[in-house]
Amino acid sequence: MTKPKASGDQGTRPLRAAVILALAFLHPLAASAARAKARSTGVTAIAVAPQYSTSHVYVAPADLDALVKSLIATFGGTASQRTNTTVTPVASSTETQLVRTPVGALSLFAYRTPVPFPFGEERTGNLVTDIDRAVKAARAAGAEVIVAPFTDPIGKDAVIQWPGGVKMQLYWHFQSSTSAPLATIPESRVYVSQDRADSFVRSFTRFLSARVAQDDRRADAGEIGRVGATYRRIRISSQFGNMLVLVTDGHLPYPFGRESTGYQVADLPETLDKAKAAGAKILTEPHAANNRSSAIVEFPGGYIAEIHSLTGP
Repeated sequence: MTKPKASGDQGTRPLRAAVILALAFLHPLAASAARAKARSTGVTAIAVAPQYSTSHVYVAPADLDALVKSLIATFGGTASQRTNTTVTPVASSTETQLVRTPVGALSLFAYRTPVPFPFGEERTGNLVTDIDRAVKAARAAGAEVIVAPFTDPIGKDAVIQWPGGVKMQLYWHFQSSTSAPLATIPESRVYVSQDRADSFVRSFTRFLSARVAQDDRRADAGEIGRVGATYRRIRISSQFGNMLVLVTDGHLPYPFGRESTGYQVADLPETLDKAKAAGAKILTEPHAANNRSSAIVEFPGGYIAEIHSLTGP
């Protein structure tokens, strides 16, 4: 569901053309490079690269312009042309736009119709080298396939759910596109219960051959609004990008748990000033812990994100 604008009109002709192109193309630039790397290392590639993973953001159509302007004013970057299309396996209509910034990409959706279930609950869209193989591998690793693979105007998609309820979309495109590496890789911020954390981490890391970079069982809970307490913080690194697993008892003050992505910037105060000038609200003042200073921000349209800068090695 992470989609740049398809060429041509948005009717049935591009869809037929895309299906034909599927016989000849498998994202030949990005995906082929991932497969070549896999052959050289002996590892079966599923993911392509972090710059092809995007945060999924759903907003009202009236808020779309303000959100795009605010994101670019805060982080820099560019926005694709806006399209009105169907990106679900059932009848629906949404305006969609891709925003690429140096600190992460976002897929924006502004539905003109009711949003079909369970769309809107997925946190990210992640490019894979082969949708069928990715779905098979996800199932084998313990995920549920809650939306079976379907064809959209420019590729194929599926939605999966991990132990603990974490949902993400997998996507694959008929035609090639490339994106430059990011200046900094964002974090997918995943809140899971103490009961399901280990199951989630085992399943997700098995799926991508991902690496647990840190597992701190006594992290500073001031990071999630509970000064003086501790919680378990797990950092995972994979070809989908970085993931921060926040293991809690669910006693979370607002807005913690509402943010889906954390963006790393060079200068947090400067970035927050830009965000405020661009219509965003600072929901939490910067908190320093774990060699970083972080704050929670709400952009126009209600998109909530964490923004942080590093304060040490």
